[in-house]
Amino acid sequence: MPLSIVISSLFRFGIQLFIFMVFFAWFYFNGAAISLNKYTLLFPIMVLLMGMIGLGLGMIISSMVTKYRDLKVLVSFGLQLLMYLSAVMYPVSYFSEKLPEYVWLVKYNPLTIIIETVRFQLLNVGTFNLGGFVSALLVTIVILLIGILIFNKAEKNFIDTV
Repeated sequence: MPLSIVISSLFRFGIQLFIFMVFFAWFYFNGAAISLNKYTLLFPIMVLLMGMIGLGLGMIISSMVTKYRDLKVLVSFGLQLLMYLSAVMYPVSYFSEKLPEYVWLVKYNPLTIIIETVRFQLLNVGTFNLGGFVSALLVTIVILLIGILIFNKAEKNFIDTV
């Protein structure tokens, strides 16, 4: 189930990426100050990392939701809150200026590193940190492995709890 959601989300992402590329080309050819850089070659890896994090967390959460039904409401609310800690809507530099004492919450989020890298790759805004990329890769692999272990362990009891 979590894998099917990730695959369908990747299909939707492909359509949205196509639309983005059309607008990117339109702005580029109309003289906007945007260009691709050498780090754009890492874009498929960033998409893969986001998919792996989504799959790992999806397996962990789906394993817990089968036993604790009310967790579903908490997860949907929590995801909305966590979006603000992922720098989806603003760059990390903006968060550093406004709330510097809490910037560590944003900087240590592996999704923030991925989002900032994609923002840098496609729009030349933000930063690319090789150390952050490696740490995001390691955290992603750990989350995926933990998700697989928890899902395989809980899978045996899914039919009993459903």
